[in-house]
Amino acid sequence: MIQRIVLVKFSEETTADQLLEVIERFKALKDHLTGIAELHAGLNISERNKEYQVVLMVRFEDRAALDAYVTDPNHQAVANYIKEVGRVDSIGVDIEI
Repeated sequence: MIQRIVLVKFSEETTADQLLEVIERFKALKDHLTGIAELHAGLNISERNKEYQVVLMVRFEDRAALDAYVTDPNHQAVANYIKEVGRVDSIGVDIEI
């Protein structure tokens, strides 16, 4: 299995409603993609690294599922929305578990 974790930082102009919409759009990917064992998204509630407001996590059954996810049009649409509403930076990591 592959675990992907992404932290996303948004501009000060990004609204709370837009952050929640990012989370909902990301969660909806589970219904459109195969090879996903788990998918979670939420607002960062930690006192550390508060500038990264949204946390996205997805666990893939294998590397092929991860590769399919990266190029999937539904995932690309969510990524584009994240950019549209003010993504400033993001950190993403993948680990084998």
